[in-house]
Amino acid sequence: MCSVHWKVTFCSTSLEEDILALPAGFLARFLRYAERMEIHGPDLGMPHTRRVGQGLFELRLKAAEGIARVFYCTLAGRQIVMLHQFIKKSEKTPRKEREIARRRMKEVMNAKEP
Repeated sequence: MCSVHWKVTFCSTSLEEDILALPAGFLARFLRYAERMEIHGPDLGMPHTRRVGQGLFELRLKAAEGIARVFYCTLAGRQIVMLHQFIKKSEKTPRKEREIARRRMKEVMNAKEP
């Protein structure tokens, strides 16, 4: 049995509820990858995760329902914080979605500073 080395959390209760309300295929992938991240850390590598830059990562979910993304960051103490999710409707990730994730990452980082 593997021990958990990282803790996956959410920046807000509403985000957690949004993720848990995703269509079944996305939710199954999210739960599987989140469990892997707790054991192996935040960077599972392509095609599951990708570094966006400046401390921001994306969890890449592909299922029968389409493609979804969940942005996240890491904090000291081996924490992985989910920041924002959306279902992709185009090839390129819209700038607005990245900006939301970056803003939430700043809020999370500032809240954790002493």
